[in-house]
Amino acid sequence: MATIQQITPSLYQIRLGAVNAFFIKDDGLTLIDTGYPGGLTTLFKALHQAGEDPHTIRRVVLTHAHPDHAGSAAAIKQTLGVPVLAHQLEAPLLKEGISGRSPIYRSPGVVNGLIYNLFIKGGDGKINAVEVDEPLSHEDVLPIAGGLQVIHTPGHSVGHIALLLRNEGVLIAGDVCANMVGLDLSTVYEDRSLGIKSLLAVSERPFDKAVFGHGTPMKEQANRRIKAKFEPMSQR
Repeated sequence: MATIQQITPSLYQIRLGAVNAFFIKDDGLTLIDTGYPGGLTTLFKALHQAGEDPHTIRRVVLTHAHPDHAGSAAAIKQTLGVPVLAHQLEAPLLKEGISGRSPIYRSPGVVNGLIYNLFIKGGDGKINAVEVDEPLSHEDVLPIAGGLQVIHTPGHSVGHIALLLRNEGVLIAGDVCANMVGLDLSTVYEDRSLGIKSLLAVSERPFDKAVFGHGTPMKEQANRRIKAKFEPMSQR
């Protein structure tokens, strides 16, 4: 069952089991990520229960093409006729219905091992194909809630993006890292060392709060905590 949590005046988190999606309330709703394939009904039901009309969704922004984040994008676009936005390097994958590039490398740790075996290992690497209507680039600013800045954060995937809601000082981190049983690397990366570089770069941005594709929100000093956690990894 999905639950919704308000993070800032404009930003809300939708917990869809093992993954989070988000929406921003401004001129209608901007949906960020969509959850797994087949999740449209659950997502729309959660919005209704929170007093929101799914038909006020104006656009879908995808942090990357993995099935737990982009799996229902095609169904939402088909149902609502809204544009889909994603980084220009993820757009070809989404168009072909390919969820990611191989090989991928599992991060160390017991929790990551369990998640990998339960949710990732054996996946077919496919999603329902969806055309990206607006390919995004690093430092693009979308005119949403005073400015939603695109930050290209490769590593988890080549075209992964995080999003900075500038007026409210919150980072929508996607899978650049996770915060499930404490702040840690995401379970898999196409290039882990590049992912750590992306983490250090994003930690220099002005945000106090952060939300994640997997795990709980970080409500204060998020940029400093990300830097403190991952900077030692860059020196190994």
